[in-house]
Amino acid sequence: MKHADWYFDFISPFSYLQCEHLPEITADIEIRCKPVLFAGLLKHHGQLGPAEIPSKRRFTYRFAQWLADQQGITFTLPPVHPFNPLAVLRLAIAAGSDLQSVSEIFRFIWAQGRSIDDGDNFDVLANRLGIADARTKIADAGVKQELIENTQRAIDRDVFGVPSFVVDDTVFWGADALDFFVAYCHDPRLLNTPAMRRIDDLPVGTERPRKEEPGSES
Repeated sequence: MKHADWYFDFISPFSYLQCEHLPEITADIEIRCKPVLFAGLLKHHGQLGPAEIPSKRRFTYRFAQWLADQQGITFTLPPVHPFNPLAVLRLAIAAGSDLQSVSEIFRFIWAQGRSIDDGDNFDVLANRLGIADARTKIADAGVKQELIENTQRAIDRDVFGVPSFVVDDTVFWGADALDFFVAYCHDPRLLNTPAMRRIDDLPVGTERPRKEEPGSES
């Protein structure tokens, strides 16, 4: 049986959509849920989040809604997005980061469309997870440190977005990469074909300057 780490953030609608499919594959693949702060990945790689580009924000929500409808997954945008996911990321860690708890949190936000910024909603969610005194537990230094370490470990393993699986130090990113990930787990040789090996060695032809320099072309 393959063992894979699944990196996700509750802020991501595509993480929710992929999470809904994880029970379909856990009979053959052991999935370890790893909450991370997506903003930390973006900062490290110098990227904007999808919601920080207005036209991309609108397309992202439309595409997520369409995917959910196609897949028969209940999908309701929360009252505002993006939101601060820190509290629920830490709540997942306090709950043990098991798939059942993670799924419960995702569904609370993305199926029921509940705001986790609302204190009453947070209490309802914590009660559903069976976590007493949740605010104290998510403020625990160990819980905070685990989230930091999860995020740094994801960066160290070349994770650049969520959701992402990492298996055998190979990253499979995006909700639409689930079949690719499963196929690899069943037959790792698929990355050893001549075409796949050529991709690994493909030279970079040109690079876009990261910062505009005096005299450079626009």
